Formats: sequence, C-alpha cells, structure tokens
Amino acid sequence: MLCAISGEAPQAPVASRKSGNVFERRLIEAHIAEHHTDPVTGEDLAVEDLIELKSPHIVTPRPPNLTSIPSLLSAFQNEWDSIVLETFTLKQQLAQTRQELSTSLYQVDAATRVIARLTRERDEARQALSSVTISGGGAAANGDAMQVDGQGLPEELAAKVDETQQQLFATRRKRPIPNGWATNDEVTAFDVKANVPPLYPGSTNVTMDESGDLALFGGTDGVAGIYSLQQARVIHTLKCGTPVTATAWWGSKAIVATAAGTVKVFENGDEVAQMGSHAGAVTSISLHPSGAILASAGADKRFALYDLATYKTVSQVYTEADITCCDFHVDGLLFFTGGLDGNIRIFDVKTGASMAVLETGGPVRALSFSENGTWFAVAQKGSASVSVWDLRKQAPIKVLDVGSPVDSLHWDYTGQFLATAGSGSVSIQQYTKASKSWSEPVRKAVPARDIAWGANATTLVTLTVDGGLDIMYTA
Repeated sequence: MLCAISGEAPQAPVASRKSGNVFERRLIEAHIAEHHTDPVTGEDLAVEDLIELKSPHIVTPRPPNLTSIPSLLSAFQNEWDSIVLETFTLKQQLAQTRQELSTSLYQVDAATRVIARLTRERDEARQALSSVTISGGGAAANGDAMQVDGQGLPEELAAKVDETQQQLFATRRKRPIPNGWATNDEVTAFDVKANVPPLYPGSTNVTMDESGDLALFGGTDGVAGIYSLQQARVIHTLKCGTPVTATAWWGSKAIVATAAGTVKVFENGDEVAQMGSHAGAVTSISLHPSGAILASAGADKRFALYDLATYKTVSQVYTEADITCCDFHVDGLLFFTGGLDGNIRIFDVKTGASMAVLETGGPVRALSFSENGTWFAVAQKGSASVSVWDLRKQAPIKVLDVGSPVDSLHWDYTGQFLATAGSGSVSIQQYTKASKSWSEPVRKAVPARDIAWGANATTLVTLTVDGGLDIMYTA
C-alpha cells in the first residue's frame, strides 16, 4: 500500500471515498486545502471524503550504505570532513573580522590624534592672537591686548550689568508715559515738513541724540557729520578715513563704525579713541543701557564688547554666520545678533555664553526692542513684513505688512509706535494696549534707508537714499 502522491508507504494512510486512491494524510490534506480536488482524477474532493485506513506500523529499512562497518566509517569520515571545513571557514571569518576591527581602531586613534593636534593649534593661535597689539589709521588702537573669544566680562562690568538689569526691570512695568509725549492724533498727522539736502552719499545709518536735535550720519567717502535740526547746519565734521557703516550716541560723544573694522569715538568733533579689530566691515554697533559697554558686530562672524572707561576690548565671541545687526536687550542682561543665515542668536552679556537660537526663515536685516522688555521686532532682507516676537515664547506673535521691503525699524520709548523705513515707504505701526490691537496711523511713499525718533516722538527723522534727511512732524 503506497501513497498515490509520494509513492512511499504512508505513515497515516487515508483513502478517497470517490476514487479509492490511498494517500498520506498530511499530503492529501495539504493538496485539498490548496486545490480542493483529487490529485489523481481531478474530481472535487473534501477532507470529509477521506476514510482513515488501519495498517500496521511500517519501519523504514536502514539505507544500504549503513549496513556495514566500512559504510559507517565512510559516513563518519564524511561528517568529520564537513565539520573540519566548517571550522576552517569560521576561523577565516574570525580572522577577517579581527582585521576589520583592528583597522577601525587604528582609524579612530588617528582621528583622535588629528583632533587633538587641531585643538592644540587652535589654542596656540588664539594665544598668539591675544598678544597682538592693534593699531591703525596712524593712531594706536588703545595698545591693549585682545581677549580670546568666550571670555566673560571683568567683575566690575559684570556687577554693573546686574545692577542695571535690576534697576530697569523693577521700574519697567510701572513706568508712565512721559509728559509731552506724542499722542496718537499727533503721530497720525505726521508729514514731511523739512528736508536736508544730500550731505553724505551712500549713508545707511542715522541716529539721534537724547535731545532729539543732533543727527549723526556718514557716507562712503569716509566722512561723517553731526547735523543740528534747530540750527539747520552741520556743526561738526568727523574724519573717519573709510566708509561709515554704523553710528551711535554715547551721551554727548559720537561713535562711528567703519568698513575697516574699527570703531571711533569723537568728542566735540575730535577723535578721542579708536577700538575694534574686525577682519571685515563693522555692520552694527549697540550701546549697553548702563552706558559703560559698547558692542560691535561684523561680517567676520564676531562681536566684541568694549569697556568705555578704558576703550579696551573685554570680550569677543565668534558666531556661525555673518552678523548683520545687533542690539542689547533693554534690561542689558542679554545680547542679540541677527545673521545672514536667518538666525537670531541670544547671548549672556556677562559670560558670552549662547542662550538660544531663533530661526526667522530669512537673512535678518534689522531688529529693535520694545521698552516693555518682552517684545522685539525683526525685519528680514527683501521682506515687506515685520515680525513682532515675544521673548518669553521665543516665537512671533504678530506679522505686520508695511507694503515694501524694510531696511530699518525702531520702537519709540513708550513701546506704542514702531517706525519702519525701506526702499518704498516709511510707516508707523501703533499698538494700543487697551484694545490689544494694531493699527497703521502713518504710511508715506518716502524711500528711506534708516529712521530715528526725535524728542518725545514728536518728530521722525528719515535718512534718504541720496544721503540727506527728511524730517516728519505735525504742522
């Protein structure tokens, strides 16, 4: 009795009711599960059509090659040969694996040595750089040794930063609007009432002193000037030597940054100090709220802090992208930089440590802080919108459309008005705290490169594209 499928004696024989053929149960059940037919006749067949057959247990005879001692020895020899070959293969694979591991270890060791060497060379270069005495323009640049990047402020300046932060933060929320400050109606009525003819072609920056009378700006010819709005004339001409890139006021002293990477301090029209050693142009400068520290940032991906009591560099920090603008937080504890890579980087002023990186999505053109201490405005290169960010959320809370690409923006002292200037227009955005709403009281088709608030926000001074000034106020 043989299985009709395998041709061998079945261990569990069954027969078909329909055809009478004998099958091995496991083989026929597998065939029925797949085809539902009799494998011999092709008729339909189900498991229920199978009949179990009773038969004595069949012992499979031993193969002929295992019926004698020579045959057994031959089988054992074949098994031994197989084991030896397998062992040899395993040894080969083990040797190859050890070789690969050894090569990897050598590569890791070599990489570690290279990193250690580069780190040592970097430290030696920084040490050499820190001992270089900077000079330029025929005048000594302080004669002081530069500080290596990442070094914290001296204790006296760090204490000054803490003191300033505590004083400003404690009074900020309760600070009233000063008497005589411009009202909404007055700002809405702003119009260009006076013009200053082009004085410094190529000028990109203008700043007003605390009195709101003196405008400081300069051009690509290396000359800057202090223009009095009341006297309608230039009262001081400042010789800078190279194109002027940024300006700021330090009390009655004028601070001018140049394309040569230096920052010059002028008093009564005379140069009294020179600071900085940027490898490229200085792109932005900012005065600390305490008045004791000045920051300069440049296209060399670095910003430096200076002690204005000694005009010495006290700290410098390298970033990962060219810096286009910078500003101290209004409380003075944080320092912000905007980069060409679209990131705003926040640093601790006292230690130079990085605190956070905010992504804006495009090259940062300008940024400015509101006096409420929590908001700051950001303009991106080529963008006609301004983003207002909340420092606590580290995210934009409002996007304002100003109609044309923005090159400059500044909050007024009260944080009510945000002035913007660009190639297409000048506008003022107003935030009303009572209704928590934004409005645009002013938009003028006056191309401008920079903008600055005058005394009590009653005037708005704009820098024209040809290096002159347009003065806006209520008639």
